[in-house]
Amino acid sequence: MSASALTLTNVAAGHDGHVSVSDVTLSVPAGAKVAVIGPNGAGKSTLLKTIAGELPAMTGQLRRCETCARMGYLPQTATVDTRFPISVYEFVAMGEWGRLGLFGRLRPAMRQRIDQALERTGLSAMARRPIGVLSGGQLQRARFARLMLQDAALLLLDEPFAGVDRPTRDALMTLIDAWHDEGRTCLVVLHDVELVRQRFEWCLSVDDGHAQLTPTAELLTLRPTPVGDAPARHAFLRDALHPA
Repeated sequence: MSASALTLTNVAAGHDGHVSVSDVTLSVPAGAKVAVIGPNGAGKSTLLKTIAGELPAMTGQLRRCETCARMGYLPQTATVDTRFPISVYEFVAMGEWGRLGLFGRLRPAMRQRIDQALERTGLSAMARRPIGVLSGGQLQRARFARLMLQDAALLLLDEPFAGVDRPTRDALMTLIDAWHDEGRTCLVVLHDVELVRQRFEWCLSVDDGHAQLTPTAELLTLRPTPVGDAPARHAFLRDALHPA
């Protein structure tokens, strides 16, 4: 993985005049599976929104490779109004809008992709049900199915396992693993350090206004800061990986 999917140079991310993360310079290898980690309020979501183009970079440059122009973004909070009278099938089919356009008709190949996405997320039996009857975990599966249809080379997922049960988390993690196996670049905001340890080769650590990309194996060698030293950056991760 020598080529870079994503390069940030002296990027500052924030909103409403407030800088959350600054001086971010890093290069994400193409096809990498990256856990975005850090304490609450550190700026993880803000940085991801900036990479996704939801927020403009306050300073610096952000470049995606030509292939990674096909980008899929799963925000932390679902934007769908579950009271809206659409079926699970119709909700997932929105992932084809990039090819379809607003008034286009679904072609047989598109319907096949929708059926496959529903099957891979375990929602085939619920395809014709209203979106409003889904549980939180089922709705997250539907959001993954819709994202799958975008066929993106770069996938940005903000806390995709928040509020879901363990079986759903495991099923969704299997999908992320499959995307990685297909050569897609995945950035995933997570809080479960043990999951990071087991399943992610890279960590993008966001803490104390800074961000750093490091192989997970290197982070596992962190040692507690000696008494008397200034607080170490990424102390939250050091403490999680080396509990007392």
